[in-house]
Amino acid sequence: MSDESAASKPSKPPVVVKKYANRRLYNTESSSYVTLDDLAQMVRQGRDFVVYDAKSGDDITRGVLTQIIVEEEAKGSHLLPESFLRQLIGFYGDSLQGVVPRYLEMTMQGFARQQEEMRRGVQEAFRPFTLEEISSRNIAMMERAMNLFSPFQGRSEVEALKAENAKLKEELGKLKAKV
Repeated sequence: MSDESAASKPSKPPVVVKKYANRRLYNTESSSYVTLDDLAQMVRQGRDFVVYDAKSGDDITRGVLTQIIVEEEAKGSHLLPESFLRQLIGFYGDSLQGVVPRYLEMTMQGFARQQEEMRRGVQEAFRPFTLEEISSRNIAMMERAMNLFSPFQGRSEVEALKAENAKLKEELGKLKAKV
């Protein structure tokens, strides 16, 4: 998988899956037969795998991944809009065919990054606060409220602004006198 988050983590080597003529898939790591659903779950867990034809040794991973998508769509998990599928088919044989895979890959990586940032933001927003954090927030809120209702707060600021204004006028007058 070419997800940037997967690239930044030390990853295990991909699981080797062999596909036999009887269409059964054999996971060489667990020494067991697996289904397309099992492989889909591996993808969701971020575990990389490659699928080889047991007889020819050809890498057929792309075809198996496509099969997984077809099965997911057949189950009613309509992730790919019809218009997108039609556009995608239209790019086969087109002069832009070589550009489309990289563009889609970069777009999906960007989407995955944004999704992860959103997920972290939601987790941070709903994380439980410590008693100290709650206390300090309450104290800060009370201090702000007290400053709003302090009758002398506003007057002292106004007096300070008036004094500063008078000082600036005085300096401006001195400058005008020199000119």
